[in-house]
Amino acid sequence: MVTTTNSPVSDTNLSTPLLSATASSSSTSSDTDESPATSHRFDIQSFKFHISNTPVSDYRSYKSLAVLSAHIGSVSSLAICGEFILSASQGKDIIVWQQPDLRQFTKFGQGDGSVKALITVGNKVFTAHQDSRIRVWKVSRSSENIFRLVDTLPTTKDYLGKFMKQSNYVQTRRHHKRLWIEHSDSISCLTVHNGLIYSGSWDKTLKVWRVSDLKCSESIKAHDDAINGLAASKGIVYSASADGKIKAWGKEGKSSHSLKGILEGHKDVSLNSVVVSEDGRIVYGGGSDGYVIGWVENGNFESWRVVFEVKAHQMAVLCICLMGEFLCSGSADKSINIWKREINGGLWRVGVIRGHEGPVKCLQASPNSVGGGFMLYSGSLDRSLRVWWVPKYSAKTEDRSSTQSTEKNSIVMC
Repeated sequence: MVTTTNSPVSDTNLSTPLLSATASSSSTSSDTDESPATSHRFDIQSFKFHISNTPVSDYRSYKSLAVLSAHIGSVSSLAICGEFILSASQGKDIIVWQQPDLRQFTKFGQGDGSVKALITVGNKVFTAHQDSRIRVWKVSRSSENIFRLVDTLPTTKDYLGKFMKQSNYVQTRRHHKRLWIEHSDSISCLTVHNGLIYSGSWDKTLKVWRVSDLKCSESIKAHDDAINGLAASKGIVYSASADGKIKAWGKEGKSSHSLKGILEGHKDVSLNSVVVSEDGRIVYGGGSDGYVIGWVENGNFESWRVVFEVKAHQMAVLCICLMGEFLCSGSADKSINIWKREINGGLWRVGVIRGHEGPVKCLQASPNSVGGGFMLYSGSLDRSLRVWWVPKYSAKTEDRSSTQSTEKNSIVMC
């Protein structure tokens, strides 16, 4: 195991390529929403399930390959950018780690309040902050500051173009108004899809920003409580909230986003995170009661039905991520569970990861296959970033796991 702390940046590292043109997104954090009467609603209480859990001792266990301890605050968000790993902290700092040696490449950060989320788009990094602003960083080789701050959202140009008209102001609380392009509370999550960046906030709104000119094009009163997580696939954006709902938003052509459907969670339980499969058919949400719930769309991306629920952790599920046929869930109970996905959206647990000394706040899986498995990165309130290797089990192992899971950990709907 490798333990890494702060280390100077070597000049030889400056030859590292720019960020990959492939966007990498991270979303983990908190809460609410309104919806028209015509929305499709699905009540999880109308379904019955038989659920049993295999003792933890029956699962495969893992050891961390590295413990990266350089943050001054809790690790709040992760993103993979080509050969770089970016980790953001509640201590305002963002650290860039270089693969495969996992040494610290550089550090950057600015602004008031902690960094809540970050995503990468081409050679830019977007970071969301507690001070309700989004900062835009560009990878630059022309200066010593490799990640250079180039803008803040809303941009000055966008702000100046709207601040004179009273119709551009909205009531945020009693006797207080702000421009509709501004968040009025912490931005908890970000995602990027089809040339648009989506930001979810504790102010209960979902805002839409164009990557091309960085202008805010829409502000949606999305939930009745804080928005904690965002995910997107096949033209649909999903927002998870502390109001216990995941809402699906879509748009056609140049029209504004509209509510396509509501995925109901448990009553009075916050949904802290959301992910969606690549084909857009299956949505998974993690709740504050320790459950992971799965919904399958009914063929039109406008209605979904619950296909399973499982008590995944003893405490709140704070983050989930997908890697092909695997789902990983991180919890306030300090553990990470590895789940194998079934074709119908069901899950069975094939592994458990322990080692963090605090709640697991964020997860990011690498898309690159390594030795018949994949790399998993986890950030925690213990201020560390840990690196794990998760094997993709052989056919025989999968068959044995499937048989065992069918008997001990299967989820049967009746």
